[in-house]
Amino acid sequence: MRRMIPAWIALILALSFATVAAAQGTGRVAGEILDREGKPYPDVNVEIKNPDTGQTYTTKTDKSGKFQQLGLLSGVYVFTLTNEKDHLDFKVQFRVVQDQENVFKLNFKEVAAQQGPSAEEVKKREEEENKFKNMKTHFDAGMAAMNDSTALRTQLKTAPADQQSGIKDKLNTDYQTAITELQQAEQGVLPKDTKTHAIVWSNLGQAYEFAGRYDEAAAAFTKATELQPQASYYDHLSINLANAAAAQTALDKAKLADAGAACDKAAAADPTTAARCWKNIGIILSNKNHQPDAVAPLQKATQLDPKDAQAWFLLGGALSAQITPKQEGDKMTYVIPPGTTEAYQKCIDLAPSGPYAEQAKQMLDGLAAMGGGDATSLSTRKAKKKS
Repeated sequence: MRRMIPAWIALILALSFATVAAAQGTGRVAGEILDREGKPYPDVNVEIKNPDTGQTYTTKTDKSGKFQQLGLLSGVYVFTLTNEKDHLDFKVQFRVVQDQENVFKLNFKEVAAQQGPSAEEVKKREEEENKFKNMKTHFDAGMAAMNDSTALRTQLKTAPADQQSGIKDKLNTDYQTAITELQQAEQGVLPKDTKTHAIVWSNLGQAYEFAGRYDEAAAAFTKATELQPQASYYDHLSINLANAAAAQTALDKAKLADAGAACDKAAAADPTTAARCWKNIGIILSNKNHQPDAVAPLQKATQLDPKDAQAWFLLGGALSAQITPKQEGDKMTYVIPPGTTEAYQKCIDLAPSGPYAEQAKQMLDGLAAMGGGDATSLSTRKAKKKS
């Protein structure tokens, strides 16, 4: 015979089972935290607190920036995220719904974008802006002095002799002003702004070049090429190395070799600059009375640009400087380097009405006269004079 359970006992049992069922119906939070670069954020302490009940759970993110927490009842929780190393202390509310998985994801990169820059970032930005303004002030002052020097050099070409000294003094003042201001500008350029660094260094190199301080100019252009390997920077580097090499009584062969290497790098960056670069070396050496050493760079220039009449004329001049006399009995003959006549003839053929053609013709006439030799004995000279 079945035993009947009293109604009140059945009610108590029903309520008891209902309570147990409610306790088992809890939520699970699967969390992921990303740092200010959007990468997984490990070792973040996560405190999950129910402000209504005071119940608190703690956990920590793993190497992939993830964490999980079980046993949460439905409700709005306060998640407190801390990391002592990064001085992180961040709170956010999150609703948990029991009987389902709740996904919590926080990306501090997105949070930072929404909140805007921090006070520290704003201060840093203001400092950088002020630094840039100060840099630009010095740069503009340096360039103003450079532009003024350009006008003075033009004026110097036609100035009367009694005015030239004053103009030269003003030029030297402009050069020093440009150097000082551009040095100040360089110190104010932001470290990562390589393009501006290169521009300032190249203009500083130009100021040193105008002032005749070729070693310092070469150092400045070297800095510019390291930051931005442009053909024009290598071209100027070559000019200043050649000037520094030729400034000595005895030509500095090492610096001259470096000047040639700079031309090779200029050609690699822009092949159209190669011929001009080598010609500039030849011009500098010729002007400084190092004609024998000017031959090789001028030969390179004419090989790279066979249609440059000026380069052919300069090559003829460099070769002519090596003509040597030779006594043969009563006659003085001359040893003319191979290619001398051809160089002058090339100049004439390329530009018959050009600025160098007439001088080239005169040089050819002189070379032709040398071909016959000169009488050196007294009797021979008298006989030649009578005839």
